[in-house]
Amino acid sequence: MTNADSAQTLRDVIAPGLSILFCGINPGLSAASTGHHFAGRGNRFWKVLHRAGYTSEEFRPENDRQLLTFGYGLTAAVARPTASASQLSRAEIQAAAAQLEQKVRQYAPRFIAFLGKMALAEISGRRDIEWGLQADNFGGARAWVLPNPSGLNRSFSLDALVSAYRELRIAADSMRD
Repeated sequence: MTNADSAQTLRDVIAPGLSILFCGINPGLSAASTGHHFAGRGNRFWKVLHRAGYTSEEFRPENDRQLLTFGYGLTAAVARPTASASQLSRAEIQAAAAQLEQKVRQYAPRFIAFLGKMALAEISGRRDIEWGLQADNFGGARAWVLPNPSGLNRSFSLDALVSAYRELRIAADSMRD
């Protein structure tokens, strides 16, 4: 991949009034090059979403826009793709915070689900981030922190990921109009 390719950004899958806006830290190189979220071979996002009851079938990354029909969307805290989120600096994440918050206010999802603690910790300046529902909203949406489904994150088994994601789905479903 050339430097020009790595500068490519991944288009959000977003619409007004979503139930949940899933927010990754930043796109992986595979996602940026294909133009589809969670396209990395080892990423477990689509499998977890299906098994946790968000979708009726397991989506392929090419079908990421279909999430909108279920009331869910996709964005990233930082637009710059990298091979690993560890390649982002604290300053880069903090600099992206205002744009992310404005996006959340504009589209007004009920929940923003941060995938991993890293982005919210840098944005908020807090190091005591817990999993699940957060005490403070973000951009007017209820903030929730889920484990990152990246294949690089082996701290969570597939079953543990499914359980954590299911908890958010149940909370969001209980609030449907």
